[in-house]
Amino acid sequence: MSNQKSEVLSAAHPVRQGAVMSNQNAEKGRQKKGMLANLFAHKAAKPGEAFGAPGQGSAKTIATMTVITLFALWFVVTATGLVKPLFLPSPKAVFDKFILVATVGFGGSTLLEHTTTSLSRVFGAFGLACVFAIPIGILMGVSRVARGLFDPPIEFYRPLPPLAYLPLVIIWFGIGEFSKVYLIFLAIFAPLAIAARSGVRSVSIEQIHAAYSMGATRFQVITQVILKAAIPEIFTGMRIGIGVGWTTLVASEMVAATRGLGYMVLSASEFLASDVVIMGIIVIGFFAFIFDLLMRYLERVLVPWKGKV
Repeated sequence: MSNQKSEVLSAAHPVRQGAVMSNQNAEKGRQKKGMLANLFAHKAAKPGEAFGAPGQGSAKTIATMTVITLFALWFVVTATGLVKPLFLPSPKAVFDKFILVATVGFGGSTLLEHTTTSLSRVFGAFGLACVFAIPIGILMGVSRVARGLFDPPIEFYRPLPPLAYLPLVIIWFGIGEFSKVYLIFLAIFAPLAIAARSGVRSVSIEQIHAAYSMGATRFQVITQVILKAAIPEIFTGMRIGIGVGWTTLVASEMVAATRGLGYMVLSASEFLASDVVIMGIIVIGFFAFIFDLLMRYLERVLVPWKGKV
């Protein structure tokens, strides 16, 4: 009897081994699928939410993979010779040119001097635009008189490209430093003022009525209700405005400039120095991206109620 039982167990042993191996393979397959699912998965719904909001979750991993893929594609295309170096230099050539311009210089100035000049122009114009555009936008939102005064000229010149009124700025203010900063200021002013006005006008009437019903004055309603509700739109306008400012920088440095990132890119394009052009574009994009990250961080800190009200 014991011999029969041992024979049955020995015959069933390979079956159990096969079942265990199939379970292990299935578990490995589920783990691989789980890694891909976690990469593209939506963030879990927060407490109190029935469903996760569309687009919820972090995209840092996907963004990092996208950047790595683009750089790898750039390296492969240039290494295999699919594109001539005149049109697309290799990453190594761009990096070598970065070191050369940073140490020796280009156009009579080093990369640091070009960068500081452009940063002073862009952020000087951005600061002036914040000082003037945000109050005017708020006035346009709370006063029909201010809206009637400022809305027509802003809406008129807002769609115009900076190159369209660059000759007029040069005629009025010459080719000095002020004309360059003023051109960038005009480009940033319109989207920032419109964003501030839109933020003020987006406040729900129920919030205003609730404040009045609790005894708030008109000044308190404007400062405690309307302005706080408009801050997210103002931050969005600041991010859009600084982006427009960077694009206008190249146009402002087209005329009588001796240094600056835009000047460096334009001068390099005249000599078909594509490595300097790409290097300048990367530097401009780097500083613009860093500032945008800073604005996002400040928005999270100063406007924690965004998307929750």
